[in-house]
Amino acid sequence: MIDDQQLGARVARLAEHHRVPGAQLTVRRDGRTVTVAVGRERHDAAAPVTEASAFPLGSLTKPFTAALVMALVADGDLELDEPVPDYDPGITVRRLLSHTSGLESNVDEDDAVDLPRRRWVARYPARRSPQHAPGTVFSYSNVGYVLAGHLVEDVTGMDWAEAVASILLRPLGITPAFVVGDPGPRPSVPGHVVTGDRVLPVGSQVMPEVEAPNGALALSSADLVAFADLFLADSLAGGGVLDREAAAPMCRDQLDGITVGPYGMADGWGLGWARYRGPDGDWYGHDGTGDGTSCHLRFEPESGTAVALTTNASTGAALWRDLADELAAEEGLSLGRSEEPDQTPVPGPPEAAGHYVNGHAAFVVTAQDGGGLALALDGDQVVPLTCLPDLRFRVAMGATSLGGRFLRDPDTGGIDLIQVTGRLARRRGGATG
Repeated sequence: MIDDQQLGARVARLAEHHRVPGAQLTVRRDGRTVTVAVGRERHDAAAPVTEASAFPLGSLTKPFTAALVMALVADGDLELDEPVPDYDPGITVRRLLSHTSGLESNVDEDDAVDLPRRRWVARYPARRSPQHAPGTVFSYSNVGYVLAGHLVEDVTGMDWAEAVASILLRPLGITPAFVVGDPGPRPSVPGHVVTGDRVLPVGSQVMPEVEAPNGALALSSADLVAFADLFLADSLAGGGVLDREAAAPMCRDQLDGITVGPYGMADGWGLGWARYRGPDGDWYGHDGTGDGTSCHLRFEPESGTAVALTTNASTGAALWRDLADELAAEEGLSLGRSEEPDQTPVPGPPEAAGHYVNGHAAFVVTAQDGGGLALALDGDQVVPLTCLPDLRFRVAMGATSLGGRFLRDPDTGGIDLIQVTGRLARRRGGATG
C-alpha cells in the first residue's frame, strides 16, 4: 500500500533536486487513490500547489481529443476507417489517432497565427501532401490531431474546447482550464525554465489557437487519473461518457504491419494512448511538455493501477525519470519501462550526416571534428549524438535524454530516414549509398 507521507516526501525531495517549483502526484492502486502536492505554483510567489492546481498538459491533451472522437464513433457520427474529407484517401480517422496518417509532424505556426481552425484546415490540403504513405509508418503528427479536433467540431457544431468540456470532462466531475482562447473559470499554473541555478517563470504558453486539440488543456494529476479511470478494468466510471467497448480501442495497438514503429517514445500505439511493454505486462499513457511544464500519465488496465505526475518546470521530465526508477525499485511499479538494449556507445556512421525534413521540421546531422555526429533540430543548438548499436542514438535536450535512430532504405542500403521523438524525417534528396 502506498504511504501518503512517504510519497509526499519523495516528490518533495526530487522536486528540490531538479529545481522544480511545484508538482502533484496521484497514485491509484488496490482501489485506493492518493494525491500529494508539493511546492509553489510560481517560483517567485507564495501560493502553494494544491491538489486542485491546474498544470498545462501539452501533448497529454491529445488522448482527450482522441476520447472525444471515440465518443462520436460510438454514437455513429464518425467511422474509424472513413477517409478524412478533402485529403489523401488513405488518411482515415483511425490513422489520425494512431499517428500513421503520414501527415507532417508540426503545424507551421507562422501560417496558423490568428487563423480560425476551420479556415486553416480548409487551406491545408491544397498545400500539403503526406510525408509518408498513409498506413505504412508511425510518425508523430500534431497536424493529425488538429484535424481530429476539427472533425469533432464539424460533427458537434461546438468549438473543440466547448466539446471537450461538455461531452467529456464535466460528466467526469472535472472543471477544465485552457492555455489558449477562453481560459475558463479555473486558472492554470505558469511554467518555469530551469537553466543552471536560475528558475525563470514563463509568462504564458505559446501556442496558436489552431493547435488547441494538441495541447491546450490544463488539469491536475487527480484529474488525469480520473480520466484514466475510464480505461481500468475495475472502474465504475464511463456512464454517459465512454463505455468500455468504445474505450477499448484507444489502448489496442494499431501498428500491426507498420514498418517503422514509435522508437524512442513507446513500444506501440493505440487510438490515442501509447503502449509501454514492461516486465509486468503492458502499461498505457502519454507524456506532455508545455512551455516550462512536463506532465506524465501511466496506467495498467487489468490491475486498475494509475500514476500521474504534473510539474511546472522544464526539468520535470528528469524528475519523472527518477521518480519512475524509485517507484519501480521501492513500490514494484514498473510503469511499463522494460530493459533497454545495449547502450554501449559506438562510432557514428559518417554517411548519416545530412539534412532531413518532415514538412517544416528540419533535422540537420553533421560530422564533428575528431569523429562523431551532432544534431540540430529546426536550427536550434547543435547537440552531440551518443551513437549506439543498430543505428540508434541518444541526444541530450536540456535535462532530458531522448532516444532516436537512423534507418536504411531497404532498396539502396543508404541511410534515408531519421526518427527523433517519434517524428520520422526523410533525407532531403533521397538516400545515400
